[in-house]
Amino acid sequence: MALETYRKKRDAKKTPEPVPAWDVPDTESGTAEDHTGDDQDGRGDTFVVQEHHATALHWDVRLERDGVLVSWAVPKGLPHDPKTNHLAKQTEDHPMAYATFAGDIPKGEYGGGSVTVWDHGTYELEKWTDTEVKVVLHGKQVDGRYVFFRTSRGKLGTDWMVHRMDGPPKGWQPIPRDLKPMLAVAGALPADDDSWSYEVKWDGVRALVAVDGGRLSLTSRNGNDVTASYPELRGLGLQLGSRQVLLDGEIVAFNPEGRSDFGLLQARMHVGKPGAALLRSTPVQLLLFDVLHREGSSLLDKTYDERRAVLEDLELQGEHWSVPPAFAGGGQALLDATREQGLEGILAKRRDSRYVPGRRSDAWLKVKHIRRTSTVIAGWKPGEGGRAGRIGSLLLGVQGPDGLEYAGHVGTGFTAATLKTLGELLEPLRRDDSPFVTPVPRIYAKDAIWVEPVHVAEIDYTEWTKDGRLRHPSYKGLRDDYDPKDVIRE
Repeated sequence: MALETYRKKRDAKKTPEPVPAWDVPDTESGTAEDHTGDDQDGRGDTFVVQEHHATALHWDVRLERDGVLVSWAVPKGLPHDPKTNHLAKQTEDHPMAYATFAGDIPKGEYGGGSVTVWDHGTYELEKWTDTEVKVVLHGKQVDGRYVFFRTSRGKLGTDWMVHRMDGPPKGWQPIPRDLKPMLAVAGALPADDDSWSYEVKWDGVRALVAVDGGRLSLTSRNGNDVTASYPELRGLGLQLGSRQVLLDGEIVAFNPEGRSDFGLLQARMHVGKPGAALLRSTPVQLLLFDVLHREGSSLLDKTYDERRAVLEDLELQGEHWSVPPAFAGGGQALLDATREQGLEGILAKRRDSRYVPGRRSDAWLKVKHIRRTSTVIAGWKPGEGGRAGRIGSLLLGVQGPDGLEYAGHVGTGFTAATLKTLGELLEPLRRDDSPFVTPVPRIYAKDAIWVEPVHVAEIDYTEWTKDGRLRHPSYKGLRDDYDPKDVIRE
């Protein structure tokens, strides 16, 4: 009766899964016999791992034992790294015919969702008890010693852990978790056009996207985990499934005209767990343009062209994520097109360049129509007239050789709600002295309220003056993905 639980959970009329016939009485002996046909014929050393897109993505690891497949559901799949154990929940035994099953279990049925065979092969048994199973797996995707061991957690003791006992596969590396994005420098279109690839410059925030075991995590430019802020992007992890990657991209919000809008994105950037109403009113898109790590191998030393080919081979397309096109050559044509569409500009990337994390490199050039820069908020001037009692203008700075240098003030681009938010944010940061290492004109220094320089503002402007001030600045919003110490004049 080893398959009794399996049979009770399934109806052969409703699911394509193999469902062996129930035991029937032996009329002569009065005993029950198991009539499962050839389903349980096997050598006793078969294993299979099936990728199962059910309510939650997981991998079903099944080992042949006494004519059935003893099974565990492993949410993150078998670990490659012996330093990391993965949860494994023991499930009901399955018939041997399940070792080759792949298909769609109807919604509403037990285990509803798509099932594919991720790997299969044979195993060597080292130990099998009620609390510990040691095996050596020999498959195409996985090859190594593993131990399943029961824990004290879980209902009826069904929670196990699985641990890789030998070293990781040769050359395999975990996804690095401390990288920061490569940065571009401002520049003009390069003369050697064919040596460069061109992409649209999007008006959003950078994010490194790690996917491992079907689970996605998002890290901002300054290293903060922002996964919870953008729940609509989690489906990318499900689409990648067992594929392990580290991607680089931009999170944007599109306005009704179809242009990425940094101001619109402000509604999402500072919300840890957005509610359903905000998700409907301000959905985001993740635009992916690079891949830094894949299947245990770093791609940092690969050329841009090589990394781009890997990215496109991943075929990442979903309701909230995509890979925008890149163009080899033709920079002027793309620049003209973005100007006509009212976009910010383009990025030019050397096709033979490697990825240098956390550094600005002239192998990546940003060519912009709209001039925009990041600045550090170092104080404010109280408002007058209609702004009496509120912020009149912000005093801005950028980092220089000796510290924060005065870069001008901005008094436009604010809404009443923005001024209220800024006031609440800056009030607790008051300090007695100026944080600037350079002089501030007396007209702005007089009556100024200085603050600790910890917040970064995004500013549109027409040009930098000869004395290092922003001309015609306009406030666009706050950034929480920049370290103020990294904000320089661009």
